[in-house]
Amino acid sequence: QVQLVESGGGQAQPGGSLRLSCAASPNIRGSFIMGWFRQAPGKDRELVADVLNGGLRNIAESVKGRFTTSRDDAKNTLYLQMNSLKPEDTALYSCNAYYFDLRKTYWSEGTQVTVSS
Repeated sequence: QVQLVESGGGQAQPGGSLRLSCAASPNIRGSFIMGWFRQAPGKDRELVADVLNGGLRNIAESVKGRFTTSRDDAKNTLYLQMNSLKPEDTALYSCNAYYFDLRKTYWSEGTQVTVSS
């Protein structure tokens, strides 16, 4: 069983920054996709960004130029650096991981990000 533990999140003012972390344990060998999703109230969940084996795979147009995702292999942790935050970035943010060898997807519990003045 893989656990994804998130940290970060909280409240920020418009134009501010936050960083989310998602630590996966245990460290599963093999190919994987790890990503960030968000769901705002009354809206469908959407992909924010994801990586394939650590390299950027997708990033939403709405966050391009403002958000970056990166992975620390040694810590088996995925990060989401969110800059120039906007009120429309307010959502519940979750990370997930798909491991090709296991053919399973795992999700974190999610963390709330609220952007308001």
